[in-house]
Amino acid sequence: MLEYLISLDKELLVFLNGLGSEKYDAFWLIITKQFNWTPYFLLLLFILQRRIGWKNLGIALLFIALLIAFTDQTTNMFKYYFQRLRPCNDFEIKSIIRIVKHSDTLSFFSGHASSSCASMTFLFLILRKYYKYAFVIYLFPLVFAYSRIYLGLHFPLDILVGYTYGLLTGITFYKLYIYFLRKYFPSLIQG
Repeated sequence: MLEYLISLDKELLVFLNGLGSEKYDAFWLIITKQFNWTPYFLLLLFILQRRIGWKNLGIALLFIALLIAFTDQTTNMFKYYFQRLRPCNDFEIKSIIRIVKHSDTLSFFSGHASSSCASMTFLFLILRKYYKYAFVIYLFPLVFAYSRIYLGLHFPLDILVGYTYGLLTGITFYKLYIYFLRKYFPSLIQG
């Protein structure tokens, strides 16, 4: 069953990766760099600060930093445990996919997917009571993680498991954040 799943994962990667073309490579190389998303993050921070205030924003940022550090480090532990090669290094498919970017690190599961989904889940859980369309912030992890498939750096299963893990850690850290606020800063809890 596992071999079948891995085979399907590789087939899906070959298909999705094959949708790309040289014309769009530069765009996806820009999309995959976290730094290039800085204006988006600043906009989210502005929106968050307007709704929860400066003091609560400082606490939320502390929890986001802890969340990203935790998610990133545990993702690396999983990568070293599973030792799955990236598509660009997988001898079975590397000659038939478009490799736009190369990396020698391991693949399963995606740190980009897990960290981006974790942080956006945390923010979504805060912002959902203020904005009907707060779920739009999930466009970031979707586009960001797809860039990894496009570039030949991750398999779809790496992304899916990364999203799932990020969702779980985002929810967990949000609950810890709320617990912390209730215990130490009950006046900051709104609604």
